[in-house]
Amino acid sequence: MAASPMSLKFTVRRSEPELVKPSKPTPHLATFRFHIQVFQFYGLNPLAQGKDPAKVIREALADTLVFYYPFAGRLREKHDRKLLVDCTGDGALFVEADADVSLGQFGDPIVPPFPCSEELLVRFAGSDEILNFPLMLMQLSCFSSFSLLLYILPDHNLILPFKDVTRLRCGGFIVALQVNHTICDATGLAQFLTAIAEIARGAESPSITPVWQRELLNARDPPRITSRHIEYIDDDGIHELTNHFPFQGMAHRTFLIGPSELSLIRRQIPPHLHPCSKFEALTACLWRCFIAAFHRTDSEEEVRMKMAVNARSTFDPPLPEGFYGNAFTNIIATTCSSRLFKRWALGHALQLIRNAKNMVNDEYMRSLADLMVIRKRPSGMVKSYNVTDVKRVGFEDVDYGWGKAAYAGPPRAWASDTIPGVAFVLLPYRNGLGEDGITLLVSLPKSHMARFVAALVQMLKHSNA
Repeated sequence: MAASPMSLKFTVRRSEPELVKPSKPTPHLATFRFHIQVFQFYGLNPLAQGKDPAKVIREALADTLVFYYPFAGRLREKHDRKLLVDCTGDGALFVEADADVSLGQFGDPIVPPFPCSEELLVRFAGSDEILNFPLMLMQLSCFSSFSLLLYILPDHNLILPFKDVTRLRCGGFIVALQVNHTICDATGLAQFLTAIAEIARGAESPSITPVWQRELLNARDPPRITSRHIEYIDDDGIHELTNHFPFQGMAHRTFLIGPSELSLIRRQIPPHLHPCSKFEALTACLWRCFIAAFHRTDSEEEVRMKMAVNARSTFDPPLPEGFYGNAFTNIIATTCSSRLFKRWALGHALQLIRNAKNMVNDEYMRSLADLMVIRKRPSGMVKSYNVTDVKRVGFEDVDYGWGKAAYAGPPRAWASDTIPGVAFVLLPYRNGLGEDGITLLVSLPKSHMARFVAALVQMLKHSNA
């Protein structure tokens, strides 16, 4: 486990927001009603000496919006709650700012939660709105130098990227962004940021041509539900632990899970389930620790674990390379609490997780699209606990010309202030020996975080359970 320097205080001086439009004319042309946030930390690079990251990224953004023109549009709502992007080409807001802090003051390694995070991603009235607001807000904060902000102003009724670049005292900078989940998922966002980075380094166009073809995921005619989608079933007979969460008091923690910790977890999984992935092993562990935190170890209540799964490889025919829309689904594994505390309980949990993952195929995804039409787009988001794996998305590999990011990922496991939720996020981590592990972000009610930590520590003390 690593602690963040939360006692650190600093200020950011911003310029007036500037509307950044695509550098060339763009065409005029259902979904997740919340935002995702990503922070990227960059250190000083002597090879980039003399370059202004705000100027470089601002110009690259304008050029990239020509290829990713929906990011510069407005969000409209049609009948049956269907959201559509009106590609108006109105652009994105950009703000420069200075931060009187250095990269080293954020700790080593740099992990969330971050001190003064509200300074790193500027907020406007209405910034949590889904309609009539920019699709993406990006702030680039330079350490004691400047800050770049791309944000959607509600007064302008825009759906734009918001990018804020803040210069830091050491010559580094932070890119912080908020994206309307309607426009893309994590994989699509990483593709968009990579395109900005490629153009920032001198490319004339992205190496991967973006594909907007959302009609590829349209419902069938007539729509028909052919699979069971537990995540959208309201079952009054199921007692959800989350119904009793005190969401108004949430705690956010980060843990570094190295190879030795992963090995200890895998020892608690029966041989017939090996080999198992890091995601499967750690998610099974988190499920058990989550239940233990709520003292439900002997209960027969049904409990659920929700997982986000990238479904791009499951479609037949496959989605074209460059598709940057939402191509993931949330799947559910269910069991009763007591089953997670018997001998080889992790094996039981892992098998359920694996079974849920294996359900996702082309027919399952087509059935899900049909369900959205028939059920008028239920959210499936209310009072749930989620595991999101973004280890392979590549946020940390985005290079605007200053090298790879020292940290790249959400500022906390659950970023939304408007939708309550308990979350675990898995990010890549490499220790000082060059060994790969997992950065684990956790958001839980403050009243239960200590018990969760105790359960996790206990899990790592035993070689069998």
